[in-house]
Amino acid sequence: MSDERTQPLSVTDAVALAKGAVSAWPTLVVNGEVSGFRGPNARSGHCYFEVKDDGASMSVIVWRGTAQKMGFELRDGLSVQLTGKFDVYKASGKLSFVASRVEAAGEGLLRQQVAELARALEREGLMEASRKRHVPAFCSRVCVVTSLSGSVIEDVKRTLARRNPLVQIDVVGCSVQGSDAPATIIRALGVAAASRPDAVLLVRGGGSFEDLMCFNDEGLARAIAACPVPVVTGIGHEPDTTISDMVADRRASTPTAAAESVAPAIDEVERQMLQRQVRLGRAMTAALEFRRQRLDSSARLMARSVEADVSRRRVALDALGARRCLADPLSSVRDRASDLLQTEQRLHDAVPRSLSRSRDRSEQLASRLSAAGSQIARPAESTLARLAASLDALSPLSVLARGYAIARDSGGGVVKDAAELARGDEVRVLLGSGSFDATVTKVNTDRA
Repeated sequence: MSDERTQPLSVTDAVALAKGAVSAWPTLVVNGEVSGFRGPNARSGHCYFEVKDDGASMSVIVWRGTAQKMGFELRDGLSVQLTGKFDVYKASGKLSFVASRVEAAGEGLLRQQVAELARALEREGLMEASRKRHVPAFCSRVCVVTSLSGSVIEDVKRTLARRNPLVQIDVVGCSVQGSDAPATIIRALGVAAASRPDAVLLVRGGGSFEDLMCFNDEGLARAIAACPVPVVTGIGHEPDTTISDMVADRRASTPTAAAESVAPAIDEVERQMLQRQVRLGRAMTAALEFRRQRLDSSARLMARSVEADVSRRRVALDALGARRCLADPLSSVRDRASDLLQTEQRLHDAVPRSLSRSRDRSEQLASRLSAAGSQIARPAESTLARLAASLDALSPLSVLARGYAIARDSGGGVVKDAAELARGDEVRVLLGSGSFDATVTKVNTDRA
């Protein structure tokens, strides 16, 4: 029988074979405790850690996208539930569990739920600083909402009495642990707000995360946000932060710190009052001095103004008194009479001179008009004489003056032809001087 040897594989082939076999494994859900947590990586954002139980541990990888969807922070000791598949890293042949989903288990699950509720309320604006009410620096009356059976209420009373005994304290009891606690706290807040204190102190002593879960209730958070009186919380110890702390108008680390925040120490109040008294006195003195200086300055200005006004009025009065019309009222009448007499004399003197100048000017104008008229008429006279000569030459009167006559018929028309007449016609004969009427006795048509 011959020896059969298995064909040797390279490391790369062996790792690839293992990787292929592991990839065929189904998706698994694994519970375990986080150990050796590293991440998120500063450059890649991936997380690397181990999960273990009492019998074994395995390497886990959470890629950046999955880590961003978790809604809580991984840490050593946290119980988690992982959903994913095994994978072999080719470069080192290391077997790792790649988680596609990470959920908190036990306390971690509670923290995850609280974180999701906190994000939802933050998106609504319940944690915005602009929404929160102002807590007075000095509260003369506060109402404490807490359990009446614990030591917290006594601590708060002692703190307020020590720091400032002037603060009036009211107490409204409620349950601060358990499933029924949120409803009793909400009722207590309503009772406290109805008494209208300066602030409400919602306080509780320390405890585990589960003990403080009632302060992570959504209904309680909304009641704190809607409370008409500023709410100051002091829940648990310094590391503990609940949703009630986030929504409250002021958050203190402990119940004692909450009491101290609403009641400044009486000696500090006295010191501040003395300081303010000194500052007020100085400010009042400075204000009075400033006003005294302004008053003195105003008095000097007013005195100078009054003197100047009186001086102006004196000058004006002297000027009025120096007027002649007031000293001698008839002087204006005499001046007017004198002016009229002078005007009359000037008028009498001016009229003859004016008439003489007008007469001389009229004579000059008449002489110039006569010369100008002769000069203007001379060409017209020559033309008229020429035209008269021409007219005289053409006038029938000139012809008549030489011995001729003009005969006119009874109608006034000129008789140019003897044939136009008949025996017995009446004619008028015009001579060079005068005319006569005649009756035609015979008509001669010949020219001789």
